[in-house]
Amino acid sequence: MTSSSHLSRRGLLTAAGVAGAAGLLGATPASASPEPSASSSAPSSASATGRGSAALVVHNASVFTGAGGRAPVEAVAVGRDGRILATGTNASLRRYVGRDTEVVDARRNTVMSGIHDGHVHPLGAGERSLSPSLNGAETTPTELREILTGFLADTGGAGAEPDRWLVVEDWNPVGLLPVGTLPHHAVLDALPTRRPIALVGGDGHNLWANQRALDIAGITAATPDPVGGKVVKGADGQPTGVLKDDAQGLVRRHVPEPTRAELVTACAKVLELAAASGVTTMMDALVGRHELELYRDLSAAGKLPQRIVPAIRLDAEQAKDPAGSLAYARGLRREFEGVRGLRFGMIKVFLDGVIEYPAQTAALLEPYLDGNGRPTGNRGELYTSAADYGRLTAAFNRVGWQMHAHGLGDRAVRTALDGYAYALRTTGRRDARNAVAHLQIVDPADLRRFAQLGVAACMQLQWAAKDTWTMEALLPYIGPGRHRWMYPARSLEKAGARLSGGSDWPVDALQVWNQLRTAIDRQGAFGSGPLYRELEGLDRAAVLRMHTSGTAWQLRQEALTGTVEPGKAADLVVLDRDVTRCPVADISGTGVRMTLVGGRVVHDTDSASGRAASARVAGAAPGPRPASYAAVHAGGRHHACKH
Repeated sequence: MTSSSHLSRRGLLTAAGVAGAAGLLGATPASASPEPSASSSAPSSASATGRGSAALVVHNASVFTGAGGRAPVEAVAVGRDGRILATGTNASLRRYVGRDTEVVDARRNTVMSGIHDGHVHPLGAGERSLSPSLNGAETTPTELREILTGFLADTGGAGAEPDRWLVVEDWNPVGLLPVGTLPHHAVLDALPTRRPIALVGGDGHNLWANQRALDIAGITAATPDPVGGKVVKGADGQPTGVLKDDAQGLVRRHVPEPTRAELVTACAKVLELAAASGVTTMMDALVGRHELELYRDLSAAGKLPQRIVPAIRLDAEQAKDPAGSLAYARGLRREFEGVRGLRFGMIKVFLDGVIEYPAQTAALLEPYLDGNGRPTGNRGELYTSAADYGRLTAAFNRVGWQMHAHGLGDRAVRTALDGYAYALRTTGRRDARNAVAHLQIVDPADLRRFAQLGVAACMQLQWAAKDTWTMEALLPYIGPGRHRWMYPARSLEKAGARLSGGSDWPVDALQVWNQLRTAIDRQGAFGSGPLYRELEGLDRAAVLRMHTSGTAWQLRQEALTGTVEPGKAADLVVLDRDVTRCPVADISGTGVRMTLVGGRVVHDTDSASGRAASARVAGAAPGPRPASYAAVHAGGRHHACKH
């Protein structure tokens, strides 16, 4: 087989092939019912056994098929219908090379299924990119004011006084120094401005506002906590400026929205970034009408490179009304199901908040500690009861929809499992494929229930390293007994649970390959040490499957994607190293040479746009949750602004 070093990617698919790829991108589960069905469309036998030349052949590769029990695979042929035509040795696939077949030399590096991100907020990443960012830094109040003073100048200066909002993303809710310093609007009120200011927590669960913003929102000592949220108040009963979870909306609704054109442009750029990182499928874990309208615009503009499974978010009040919630979700599906690239059938519910001090809104079975080993009266916030969640799950599972619960604390995890157990008893549906996401603390008594109930354990394992978040902001407040059960990936695997992977981007940085590396060594590129590596680290093959076929199973598209087999959609990545054999630490730096979705090239480092996207991946923030003031100033204030 001959190699082409820099063949044009134009003409990769014939007109018929483009039509086939378009169909694959918009593929939905085949069903006569208007509700989502149990599985994605099965590949046709013609695709698996078709003859003639291929559109593309990648050879000289170390192919991770994800299928297991097969002979080593060196080459992959992609048909003109956007499906995998054949896999095998270099010699055996020569017959698929015709005059117009593109041939790519993988240089002995990995070719594998594209990454399936089972819990991510890509449009949120696009929207955040329009604002200056603190990049999760830890600062003293004085250092923070210095940075924010620069942001005020960068966003209009004197000309923006007194009414232009300053919204700053990626504030670290546990990042005020010295450790234990609590945020208060007085810190922000000392800035030389009258402008309303809102710092949005990088965890998505906290917002810190100055007094001007509180006044605009009408938040006073008399303001009650909204359902699913908390207005934090001091010992004097007055608001501190911190708003948790659904209380953030009290301020956010007053912030002017960017234009639709600005949003589409920003979101298109972050989707290019995801493609350059090797992501081919994403479950958007927080979707309403606003996000669906954005997806419709992106798809119409040809700027939606991934397959998207939107998870329609229900709030705490909706969770108490199964019939009304089902009607709401069906209405959105009817309105947007024609958008190419989207597949409906997923519902998202927040069961609790976040666990780190000072937020401590994750729901725990036993109370938080006071930092000195003494129990407090706080067990966190449980936003939906097991009974309500069970009835809601049963209503959706009965008609083929799946549930995806945000559950960080062990009490929230148990609540989700109790709800799923009720739904199973009520509906008898054993293949519902409901999920719990995050799983920061899981009580060992609940580990086996995942397999027993057929529940996916969707984990964000880039967090599973020793750092400020897992140590200083957590260990003293839960104690070593519970801390040992942080992100118990191997324990869940041993108990028979199906693992799926997600980034939770932009809550965390989109650093796909460091995410996979951290799941193995529990330290990653940025941890200060391993977090229970011997107990909870996964082996390399398990991690690769978790982020491909495991998540494809969670999303009911394992018949279409997730493994490299004839007949499957050609959702593939060509990497710059062999991630199946290189030192584990080297996985973090993996580069993606090419990404295909349905046989269509959506990222290519040989193209100008691909080089630019790869450069953005390489130039991303220096790590997930930077732990120092210096990290914000690396490259100057404009680095934090992303300018």
